Amino acid sequence: MCTAATYKTKDFYFGRTLDYEFSYGDEVTVTPRNYKIPFRYMGEMESHYAMIGMAYVAGDYPLYYDAVNEKGVGMAGLNFVGNAVYQEADEAEEGEENVCQYELIPWVLSQCASVREVRELLSRMNLVGTPLSEQLPAAQLHWIIADEKETITVESMKDGLKVHENPVGVLTNNPPFEQQMFQLNNYMHLSPRQPENHFSEKLNLTAYSRGMGAMGLPGDLSSASRFAKVAFTKMNAKSGDSELESVSQFFHILGSVDQQRGCCEVADGKYEITLYTSCCNATKGIYYYTTYENHQINAVDMHRENLDTTVLIRYPVLAKQNICFQN
Repeated sequence: MCTAATYKTKDFYFGRTLDYEFSYGDEVTVTPRNYKIPFRYMGEMESHYAMIGMAYVAGDYPLYYDAVNEKGVGMAGLNFVGNAVYQEADEAEEGEENVCQYELIPWVLSQCASVREVRELLSRMNLVGTPLSEQLPAAQLHWIIADEKETITVESMKDGLKVHENPVGVLTNNPPFEQQMFQLNNYMHLSPRQPENHFSEKLNLTAYSRGMGAMGLPGDLSSASRFAKVAFTKMNAKSGDSELESVSQFFHILGSVDQQRGCCEVADGKYEITLYTSCCNATKGIYYYTTYENHQINAVDMHRENLDTTVLIRYPVLAKQNICFQN
């Protein structure tokens, strides 16, 4: 499935893993300010904030998995199968705008300079399940949206649209976010320090090895376990403030829940793997990524592009491993 996280040092970072059994042909995609964004029920938006992220481009339309806009707001959609419920277009109340599920990321990032503005925008949205096409049905998702000051989780469920404060800055998949947060109570005893004997004073129990910090932290690939593991890793992570130190640490945080081929079978002979991991410096608009086959960190800087153009700027993912020989 997927995991997303935020991280703050001197700059603000936002990224995710995409775990699936195959790729649609993803590209690092810059949507410039004057690219006309078509909306199913609202016409075209001719000018807007620029954004960069990973997308599958379908007929010149960027279907973003995750993206950050030029104002430093980041957003990612993660699988929420069985819980996501969308409305019908004719159910919109007065003053609400019909937004298709696949349009949500560009609709938000094209207009909002902060999470505070996102909240206001969502309050007048009717999120609908109209698909882009018959070949691309509406995905069942929930979303993490963040800036350097706050993070929220957005879930459209049977009982309506929920906007949750997200104090850990992490999102995975099922169960719903409130339940994921509640389950962190099960791990409140965890510590990065060496364990001490609280089992019994009558027994001489000792930490028999170095590296026993975080004992009891889950390590399987389920969504609930990944949520707990990345939340603990992120909230205890320490790094310097430089760009290289921050980016390296962010990839280590999400690397704690990498999925290896063969460990998560989703169908006979088919396995989920971490197709890519992203880390965007939302402050500077630099999108870093690695792939399953290529662990070299590659990057695209949106501010090296002409952000006032009218066409999408697309970079195919560098998926082939690049090994640097030292002799």
